[in-house]
Amino acid sequence: MSLVSSPETAPSVDRSSGVDLRVSVGTLYLKNPIIAASGTFAYGIEFAHLVDLNRLGGIVVKGLSLEPMEGAAAPRMCETPSGMVNAIGLQNIGVRAFVREKLPQLRGLNVAVIANVFGQTVSEYVEVIRILEDGEGLAAYELNISCPNVEHDGAEYGVDPDLATEVVAATRMVAKRPLWVKLSPVVGRIGLISKAVESAGADAVVIANTYPALCLNAHTRRPRLGSTGGGLSGAAIKPITMRLVYEAAKVIKIPIVGLGGIESPADIAEYLMAGAKAVEVGTAHFADPRASERMVAGLKKWCEEEKVPEINKLRCPWTA
Repeated sequence: MSLVSSPETAPSVDRSSGVDLRVSVGTLYLKNPIIAASGTFAYGIEFAHLVDLNRLGGIVVKGLSLEPMEGAAAPRMCETPSGMVNAIGLQNIGVRAFVREKLPQLRGLNVAVIANVFGQTVSEYVEVIRILEDGEGLAAYELNISCPNVEHDGAEYGVDPDLATEVVAATRMVAKRPLWVKLSPVVGRIGLISKAVESAGADAVVIANTYPALCLNAHTRRPRLGSTGGGLSGAAIKPITMRLVYEAAKVIKIPIVGLGGIESPADIAEYLMAGAKAVEVGTAHFADPRASERMVAGLKKWCEEEKVPEINKLRCPWTA
């Protein structure tokens, strides 16, 4: 299947409503700005009996490592006020099994499929990309650089500009598809990391991953998660993450994909006004597996009511 990569082959606009939801993230053209986030939508095909996947702008599959990973000990999720804390532990079947078992089924979809990639060393990131390069049906890669680097005493790539530059530059050498970089929110200056990965060859940045968090049980006096700490996501983090998107948009030229607490069409519009070109919907899928699909129709209705004929031209006057 030939995936959209140029204006000539971009998805056609639905003229029935008079609203154009098409957007572009660099050279990747999407039928709408709504992408299912990694770790919340399995490998995509598991949701096919519930969701019309072809209505989405894109799907980011569950994170892929060089070898299969069992993940963290249970329990893995804990509900919090306006959000949740999870510690899945990056459980996945491994990149080779993904290419062999999942990717053939994804090729038949008319939706951009993005592979989320992670590793504990630069060479692992590179090897995962090499294996994926031989497969057909992918539109882009999303590097998760919030992982500990075992070559540098466990330091996270995503909080050190030099380490971030190293892993992005190395994967850029082997990746022929667009390279998105998913950033950590736990940085002193999001602009500094964003500029570092931009200079290293990233085609877009995804802002941001979950926030480190801890949930305790006052009755048992023990952590609520099997791995003690986890990552906070959901509506509670939206204002903080939106600020990161806004700050990064002021200093980089590559596109931004916003991620964090999106539950409604208005949330999507706000991220776009803050500087994002598209968004990823994550935690909302745990409450409603159809959340992304529902927001496609909701965003179209929002645009009609707000008299926004082209979502790609949505701007916020105070940022001009």
